[in-house]
Amino acid sequence: MSRRNIKRPAALLLAASFMLLALLGCSKQPQIVSHQGPTMGTSFSVKWVSTDTAVDAILPAKIDQLLVDINHSMSTYQDDSELSRINQMPAGESVMLSVGLTQVLKQALEISHSSGGAFDVTVGPLVNLWGFGPDGRIIRAPADADIEALRQRVGYHYLTLSGEQLTRERNVYIDLSAIAKGYGVDQVAELLESAGVSAYLVEVGGELRAKGVKPDGSHWKIAIEAPVSGERIVQRIIKVHNIGIATSGDYRNYFEENGIRFSHTINPVTGKPINHKLASVTVLAKDCATADGLATAMMVLGPDKAEAYAEQQGVEALMIVKSDEGFVEIMTPGFKDYLVE
Repeated sequence: MSRRNIKRPAALLLAASFMLLALLGCSKQPQIVSHQGPTMGTSFSVKWVSTDTAVDAILPAKIDQLLVDINHSMSTYQDDSELSRINQMPAGESVMLSVGLTQVLKQALEISHSSGGAFDVTVGPLVNLWGFGPDGRIIRAPADADIEALRQRVGYHYLTLSGEQLTRERNVYIDLSAIAKGYGVDQVAELLESAGVSAYLVEVGGELRAKGVKPDGSHWKIAIEAPVSGERIVQRIIKVHNIGIATSGDYRNYFEENGIRFSHTINPVTGKPINHKLASVTVLAKDCATADGLATAMMVLGPDKAEAYAEQQGVEALMIVKSDEGFVEIMTPGFKDYLVE
């Protein structure tokens, strides 16, 4: 998975940390089991409620292998990944995709259409130009002519997906890092459910999905960071179950030139970093991939359009907006139901 578009974890897990339980026989009381490790250039954490130690024993290896397989399909850092091979193909050729890559790309294109191109998996060349990609940092904004030249290589509408067949009509570069972590979360969640687990909290790189409740009957709780550079301050705490959660923000990855801050979030339409007052978006959706993609789209859209877009998409969201007096919160009507007062 490409490291350059990885969103810094903006959700801090408040659930207590647990060592992986010793698997010495079945326990009659529900217990929380945990497993964590590196993946997709970031880290993952999985907690689940289980009373079956035989299942607990085999799940960690299955989770690890699942995430390895997803990364090998969708990474832009692995030259031999499925996605890298597609990006190396000549424009105009068609290729059959794996089931997983088809699902992620289909979901990404749907969000691209609904957001009017605010979300675009082909924006990578512009991200690199602005110094937020693997080519390294820059200290000054690129020339308008360079931006315009690369804009000709950006556009989700140059991708045609028919069933499992993909055609790149131009030599566009596909980067799924703004949605693949959410997909990874969903796949781990499905793995847990297929093993009979009915309560869990899955996190990959700050994107999460929760189901059920903890053994004491309480909800899983998530802390949403305040968008403050150089500090880790809690803005809000939410209680969640049966939902995907994703946060996107512009407050950790940026550079400054002549007193102007340039965010790593690039507007695919203008080819330039966003310049509005929206600092952070947290989205609650039916699955984590949807929340992940919508959070990115809303960061590009800005506070006014993002609020309307969230309501149009039927999701709940918390937007934190910069003002002269500090930060202002904008919530969709149902988001307050998740707040821990």
